[in-house]
Amino acid sequence: MMPIDARYPSLEGLGVLVTGGATGIGASVVEHFAAQGAKVGFVDIADSAATALVEAIRARGHTVPVYQRCDLTDIASLKATIAALAAEIGPVRVLVNNAASDDRHSWDSVTADYWDQRMAVNLRHQFFAAQAVQPEMAAAGGGSIINFGSISWHLKQGGMPVYVTAKAAVEGLTTGLARDFGPQKIRVNCVIPGWVMTERQIKLWLTPEGEARMLEGQCLKARLLPEDLARMVLWLAADDSRMVTGQNFTVDAGWA
Repeated sequence: MMPIDARYPSLEGLGVLVTGGATGIGASVVEHFAAQGAKVGFVDIADSAATALVEAIRARGHTVPVYQRCDLTDIASLKATIAALAAEIGPVRVLVNNAASDDRHSWDSVTADYWDQRMAVNLRHQFFAAQAVQPEMAAAGGGSIINFGSISWHLKQGGMPVYVTAKAAVEGLTTGLARDFGPQKIRVNCVIPGWVMTERQIKLWLTPEGEARMLEGQCLKARLLPEDLARMVLWLAADDSRMVTGQNFTVDAGWA
């Protein structure tokens, strides 16, 4: 059973929406909110992984999340899916903009179409998801939006210029929305992960040499895990952080 290190009473029964929630960091976020008794809805395109996650959470006896398939690059579909999930879990009081894809690419291979598609995958949906949930958050008396950035551009990482551009923009989006949404008691913050050892990262990118460089850069000499990010997200969603907004929270074992 997944250990629970802290209990946040303010999250119990709260409507939570997580994008990209079927695998990796997103799946851990879904698991942790469900363990807190939140009413979780999540979207993804990985149907098999999403179904397995729901069943695993059900088997633990935690609040069972609701999954809906959604291509986040289709903004009309995204808005319709958010409305459908809200009808099941209640007003969305927490939005976790987690979905992204860190595909590697060289600067000289980028076309205009690829640029637009990568921005749609890594940036655009965060804004439109926030736009979609803002009215019901405001009507409910406030909420918390948690965007996911990336350590990659802070480390001046090459080999994926469109991705790092999108992730840098997430931090600007966060501060702008924090100012716009603050009067409605809606907090907007950004979580910046280091190199998190998800199944995807281990399978596609991790090498002994890469891990050695990572551990040399980190102050804490251990692998960063999805649950390390999920625990930060819980705190930012809970009333414990009620006066925290417009901030970046780096969870990277002290690398950047």
